[in-house]
Amino acid sequence: MAANLSDSSSGLGSSIPAVEVPEVVISRLPQYVRTLTQLLDAGVEVTNSQQLGAQLQVTPAQIRKDLSYFGRFGKQGRGYRVRRLLTELKQILGLDSEWNVAVVGVGRLGNAILNYPGFNPDGFHLVAAFDNNPNNVGREVGGVSVQPMSVMAETVAARDITIAIVAVPSAHTQSVIDQLVECGVRAILNYAPINAQVPAGVRVRSIDPVLALQSMTYYLTEPERQSNGLHPAG
Repeated sequence: MAANLSDSSSGLGSSIPAVEVPEVVISRLPQYVRTLTQLLDAGVEVTNSQQLGAQLQVTPAQIRKDLSYFGRFGKQGRGYRVRRLLTELKQILGLDSEWNVAVVGVGRLGNAILNYPGFNPDGFHLVAAFDNNPNNVGREVGGVSVQPMSVMAETVAARDITIAIVAVPSAHTQSVIDQLVECGVRAILNYAPINAQVPAGVRVRSIDPVLALQSMTYYLTEPERQSNGLHPAG
C-alpha cells in the first residue's frame, strides 16, 4: 500500500504505484510537470505544496494526496527539490522517453496538428500522416509526407509508432480506430465527438470542445440559478 505523504516525507518517489491511480490524478500530473518546468527555468530550486497549489489552483492537501500515489517526496521543512520532483514525475508519465506519433486525417484540423511546433520539445515526434483522400496523399504537411491508409500497418511497424491522433469525421472515426488497434497502436487521441470502443489494453482520450463549452456555461448561469433560488440538491 502506498504511503500517505506530505512535504515532511523523505526520499524520492517510486514510479510504480501500489494502488490504482484515479484518472483525474493522472490528468493533473502533466500540469505539475509544466509548472515545475517553469519554476526550474526561473531558477527556483525548492518549492512546496502551498506554492504549487497557488500556481495550479489546487489545494496543498490535494497535491500531497496526488503525489502519495507514487511514493515519498520532499523533506521535512524543506519542501520539494524542483529538479528531482520534475525528473520523477517525467519518469512516471513516460516523458523521459521519445514517442513516435501518427496523425490520421489531414483536413483542416489534421493540418493544424501537423504544423503545431509544440510536440517535439516534449518528446512527441509526428513521424507519419495518413488520409484516404487522393488530393491529400503525397502532400507534405509540417515536414511529414501524407500516406494512403493502405500502408498504415507497415508504416506503424517500421516507424515504431505507439500513439495516434485521429482527426477524421465522426462517421469514420470508429473504423479508423479499429484499424489503428489492429496495427498495434495502443494510445489514441480522438478529436471526434463519439465514444470510441476499444479493447482492453488500449487507451483512448477524446477531446470535444463543445462538451467543454457546455460544462463552462454551467458556471456562467450559476448566479442566475442562485438568484432564482435554484440550488443543487444536497
